[in-house]
Amino acid sequence: MDTCIFDSKLTQYKDPFGALPSGQSVTFRVYLPKRIAAERVDLVIHTDDSPDVDVPMELVRFTADENVYQCVFCPARPKLYFYNFRFVDNGEQHTLTPDDYKCAEIDGSGSSWQLTVYDKDTKTPSCLGDGILYQIFPDRFYNSGIPKMGVPADRELRDDWGELPVYRENSKGVFTCNDYFGGDLKGIEKKLDYLEELGVSCIYLNPIFEAHANHRYNVADYMKIDPLLGTEQDFTDLCEAAKKRGMSVIIDGVFNHTGSDSIYFNKEGRYGENTGAYRDPNSPYYPWYQFKNYPDDYESWWGFKTLPNVNEDNKEFLDFICRDEDSVIHHWMKAGASGFRLDVADELPDIILDEINRAIKSHGDDKVIIGEVWEDATNKIAYSRRRRYLLGGQLDSVMNYPFRSCVLDYVRDGKGRQFLTTVNSIVENYPMPALNCAMNPLSTHDTERALTVLACEPSNGRDRIWQADNHYLHADAYWQGINSLKLAATLQYFLPGIPSLYYGDEAGLSGYRDPFNRCCYPWGYENAELVEWFKKLGQLRKQAKFLKDCQFTPLCVNDNICSYIRHLDEEHQLLVAINRSYESHYLPTPKAFKNVRPVTLCGSYNDNGQLEHHSAVVFLINKDAEKASAKIAESPKAVPVKAPKSEK
Repeated sequence: MDTCIFDSKLTQYKDPFGALPSGQSVTFRVYLPKRIAAERVDLVIHTDDSPDVDVPMELVRFTADENVYQCVFCPARPKLYFYNFRFVDNGEQHTLTPDDYKCAEIDGSGSSWQLTVYDKDTKTPSCLGDGILYQIFPDRFYNSGIPKMGVPADRELRDDWGELPVYRENSKGVFTCNDYFGGDLKGIEKKLDYLEELGVSCIYLNPIFEAHANHRYNVADYMKIDPLLGTEQDFTDLCEAAKKRGMSVIIDGVFNHTGSDSIYFNKEGRYGENTGAYRDPNSPYYPWYQFKNYPDDYESWWGFKTLPNVNEDNKEFLDFICRDEDSVIHHWMKAGASGFRLDVADELPDIILDEINRAIKSHGDDKVIIGEVWEDATNKIAYSRRRRYLLGGQLDSVMNYPFRSCVLDYVRDGKGRQFLTTVNSIVENYPMPALNCAMNPLSTHDTERALTVLACEPSNGRDRIWQADNHYLHADAYWQGINSLKLAATLQYFLPGIPSLYYGDEAGLSGYRDPFNRCCYPWGYENAELVEWFKKLGQLRKQAKFLKDCQFTPLCVNDNICSYIRHLDEEHQLLVAINRSYESHYLPTPKAFKNVRPVTLCGSYNDNGQLEHHSAVVFLINKDAEKASAKIAESPKAVPVKAPKSEK
């Protein structure tokens, strides 16, 4: 191919770049080589539920090498559009479709480019703030030592904080998740100063409602705080104390299923002999569930009989969760929550996502709904339906697992092209308001910890016994992993979205999957140097408040060096770079950054532009901060007033 015909990532070909608010026009240009005598060129628009639309393109410019064709398309309503191009040459019809990197090829795979059109009134919720999101698995963060009241007698309460959670099956061959270390809400409140030092602006809590497993995804009572975590007043106190430090608190909403051991299902009989859907077909909760052969054959989440599925579109369930004035959503928003993270959001039907959005947003546009979606959330098909999570009126954003995978893969294996393709795809497909608040983790409660991914042998489906035997890292692997974690976090903290730090990653915790990724925070035994490094990273991000509104531009991405620029305007720019290799490499630096003193986060960077092996560096241009510093420096010094001499 003698010229680039179309590249969706460049405004030369598609202007503006990326997703569009409804009602905004987009200009497309294709650059056909002179050897193609096009008789007609069309933009072809198609959607899931309507016939193709051909938009004629006009010849607007020609040179000795190419002819430039252009058209304007203005989508009126939020929707997911796909497009390619068609032209006729010497009586034969040809198509222009994207290759693996979204550049055009003639008569290629037949795939299409994506155009995401979202509701023009969509905004980025402000409650996430300008810093980072800190995820806490409550039982394992900090135990305040305050006595707990009303704790069920069948729980195994541990007094050996920091040891491995129980990982073996019991005598009946069941992995019960029934051991508790006693982390609680008051414990989190006691550590707010620490979180503030990390640069935290939002705390995300895994489930806090009463439940009879330590993960608490088997909800027993939506209206009660689990007694081991404290009380509803403790939750309100935490939210208020966090707010005073500029932090918000969001909580996990588990609305796809309940626990079988719950006030609603009551299979185990904890809540009485003749109550709950399992024990009474006349129970008001019976219509919530899907029984095939009452009472033992019922729909459950992925076949786990302890997690019976609910009918999320059942009127009574919807009323209880989000419609009634005293519903679950309204109750906890009034208690101080700033939003919800929705568990398995891709298994929730549109109707409940719509209703949850309305309920949460009735408390303010600054409140947030984050969904658990593991893939690109703009084009996901779930249960044979294209989902509309980010088009407006449902999710504000999602957990950005594609970023997690590409960052860790890049630092570990050096897949530069894969990293760039993944990041560019998400940046191009996500609406800007959703991209700005995408939850970007390196670890979560559902994944192996980043340190383990970067330093250890993959588990490859091995059982918990193997994972326990390989849980603790040898010294060489540990320090190699720590260095790699610094590089990965450097990329993570400055990519579009809000970085999500899983409690204990900053302290050097490792761990394969559940329960090893849910170990106790090692208070008193943390990697102090790593903690200080994360504090520096968090404060640096807070200095660049413009990040949530600016563009992403890759600078140099290969298997050794990864650098990119975040750009708002000439006075607000940030360049971040890492060298993951074992050799030094020259770092290309745009003219705007030539006289900017870099912040070397780890390793070494010299004045000749050499970024040493395993190094990370950030260049920050922030005229707002410079002007504020200059103003402080120029302000007149206070003149001390001498106290009058006392008379003797």
